[in-house]
Amino acid sequence: MADKCCGPTNSEVVQDKQGCCSSQPKAAPIEASGCCSGASNNQVEITSCCSNEKDEPESHTPKKEVSNCCASSVSPMEDSPKSSLTVESMEYSVQGMDCPSCALTIEKGVRSLDKIQDAKVNYNTAKLKVVASGNGSLDQIENTVEKLGYKIAPVHQNKKIKTYDVEGMDCGSCAKSIENHFNHHPAVKSVNVHFSTGKMKLEHENSVEDIVSEVSKLGYRATLLSNKGQPEETTKRKRTYGGKTTLSGLFIAFGFIGSFSGLAPFVSTILYAVAIVLSGAKPVKSAYFAIKSGSLDMNVLMSAAAIGAAIIGEWFEGATVVWLFAIGTALQNRSIEQTRKSIRNLMELAPSEAWIKAGSELVKKPVDEVRVGEVIVIKPGDRIPLDGEIIQGETSVNQAPITGESIPVDKMTGDTVYAGTINESGSLEVKVTKLVEDTTISKIIHLVEEAQEQKAPTQAFIDKFASIYTPIVFLMALAVIVIPPLLGLGTWGEWTYKGLALLVVACPCALVISTPVAIVSAIGNAAKNGVLIKGGTFLESAGAIETIAFDKTGTLTEGKPKVSGITPITISEGELLSVALTLEEYSTHPIAKTIVGYAKDKGFQAKDGELYKSIAGKGVQATINGEIYFAGNLKLFEEMNIPLGEINPELTEIQGQGKTVVIIGTQKEILGVIAVSDMIRPTTVKALDGLKQVGINQAVMLTGDNEGTAKMISKEANVTRYFAELLPEDKVKAIKQLQSEGHKVAMVGDGINDAPALATSDLGIAMGGAGTDTAMETADIVLMADNLEKLPHTIKLSRKALAIIKQNIWFSVIVKLIAFILVFPGWLTLWLAVLSDTGAAIIVILNALRLLKVRD
Repeated sequence: MADKCCGPTNSEVVQDKQGCCSSQPKAAPIEASGCCSGASNNQVEITSCCSNEKDEPESHTPKKEVSNCCASSVSPMEDSPKSSLTVESMEYSVQGMDCPSCALTIEKGVRSLDKIQDAKVNYNTAKLKVVASGNGSLDQIENTVEKLGYKIAPVHQNKKIKTYDVEGMDCGSCAKSIENHFNHHPAVKSVNVHFSTGKMKLEHENSVEDIVSEVSKLGYRATLLSNKGQPEETTKRKRTYGGKTTLSGLFIAFGFIGSFSGLAPFVSTILYAVAIVLSGAKPVKSAYFAIKSGSLDMNVLMSAAAIGAAIIGEWFEGATVVWLFAIGTALQNRSIEQTRKSIRNLMELAPSEAWIKAGSELVKKPVDEVRVGEVIVIKPGDRIPLDGEIIQGETSVNQAPITGESIPVDKMTGDTVYAGTINESGSLEVKVTKLVEDTTISKIIHLVEEAQEQKAPTQAFIDKFASIYTPIVFLMALAVIVIPPLLGLGTWGEWTYKGLALLVVACPCALVISTPVAIVSAIGNAAKNGVLIKGGTFLESAGAIETIAFDKTGTLTEGKPKVSGITPITISEGELLSVALTLEEYSTHPIAKTIVGYAKDKGFQAKDGELYKSIAGKGVQATINGEIYFAGNLKLFEEMNIPLGEINPELTEIQGQGKTVVIIGTQKEILGVIAVSDMIRPTTVKALDGLKQVGINQAVMLTGDNEGTAKMISKEANVTRYFAELLPEDKVKAIKQLQSEGHKVAMVGDGINDAPALATSDLGIAMGGAGTDTAMETADIVLMADNLEKLPHTIKLSRKALAIIKQNIWFSVIVKLIAFILVFPGWLTLWLAVLSDTGAAIIVILNALRLLKVRD
């Protein structure tokens, strides 16, 4: 038994009478050797140790082996002095939670899994922390959370997971069948298949060839992807399946014509049978493995219908079923590929090689081998291979692939350039600042792929509905085949035929595919136009937005204020600027930086100051020569009861012109006034007009400026409403007020300073995401360019996507209902049932593809 115990650094661990450890909070850290901590970040293999189940892991770190303690999961009364238990801990990022109750749902779902000791979800940080006992117990977590309708990813990505591109999936049930198959495979630890992106993520112990072979058995084609998301092999893809389908069609045609030209019936039957084998081999093979893995997908239903038709002597019907199914599947796959191309096109933007400057020579290198700090040379007309900083040369760069801006941007020494953008004119030497996997374009591709894999609420609901609908209709089909003949209400052949038609109707392919294809198309269109929508949830949210709130500085305005007037009162202009420089030199506020820059440009020096202090939302203070000086807004001096006297009319006039007033003074008097103005962006008015045209009812401005300045800028920007004199926390209150009035509110800011308001709003939109990692991580939607031009397009695209999703759902449901009704009078033939299913799926896909063509 241990003489002492150890625990988390913020708790004290003591022994009870039996010698086991328990933690007492908030005591000094205890260091002990030969003890085990159940509280930190480790995977700990515990031998006769005690662990505290409530301890929260902070990150995933290597496993440590410790001994000489007692484990709470093992009874101290057991005869064996030693027992072994593996404790794993992991932290995940969870996307898609729209309220704290979602966090509670996830907690309950994960805690219900075997061997999970604890699970805690922090809604504000969108993090899930899990402690589990037993090897492999963490593998189930991602599947469970995704089934609940959320996107989950380890904070520290498992490098053992390989990503494959899978061809041939035509709806979500195909992805489910592949998942189920590998869930029963002993060499596979975890599997996630995403129909939307056509990607499969596997952690497996066997070879890549074995995985490719297993996927091939299911009737699909898998290709391992490299770290850049490109196929590692470039072998020509076989197109034999299309040839078989054509040949099958010819056999059906010959058999059909022969039946009217005196050909022996058995010859037509043989021709139909050959057609069934040619077109049906693949779906029957896929159906076998689907049934084996417990799935009831489209292949199972179609195979059952074709085989059943042959059994009851309807060879023509059976052949037509598999032939139409093969054609429909091929058309669906071809159409779906159009949506996936939007991401592949992004991947191809950045060159795979770069010219490296090595002394006086240029050496061509793969971008994977280029290191940070190396100098690359980009010739006129070439694409820039990596993010970096220009160290020599001037040019214009077409940044449309990143920001969606159509006008090239002038670049010179010291400016940043991004991989995938185009060097229009001059030759450049660029110092590499990011590795290939960390470039802005790589992050965009990664985030867009994650967004496409994430299920929107509508999609999650439909998938759940389909999982209930299909088995119910399947059982109904069996009942239709068996019960009426047993009751003497008709022949077995008649009711078997109706049951088989009902089996085909049971396939909800068009319904299941209605939402994800629309979401993938919309997100791909947005990415191409410099807008990053981070999931179907946010796409749907954007479509429902009625009110948009804008931070003023840096969003509606340039964010680069200029000194537009100086009014000294009791001291000279030079002395006033010296005091202002001293006060504002250590402030990070944009207005303070403007005043500092102006004073230094004029050649003024700062005085000796001390005891600097920032007064939130009001200004700054410092002690100069033993006296306290202040620089701030009108509110600051009013609260100190310093008389403004004769400068009041001048202050009113300056504020009436939409300028910001910075007053310089002491506790006794006003020394002078500096007027600063921030210009409205040229694109602001156009963007706000565009928002009104797409149905945004209110454009609201949030600003810390005084009432007069806010009123002037609101008129100039043409906003509907404004909130003035706001402290940072007041922006959150303004958002909540708008929400309490019944509005769905989006907040537009820079993604950093406006984080609380972005989090409070129904939809957070960040500007200027290019090169800003924080903006890309914190907001729900990111405008990669530093302007509002693309915001109307984003709202228009989201609303169009919602409309198309609704059209697709209603169309799919109505087609199914009509087919369902026509089964029982015997009016729905098998081939017509297949045509209604595959035809509806193709129409739904083509309708969703219209989103790729939506323009500004």
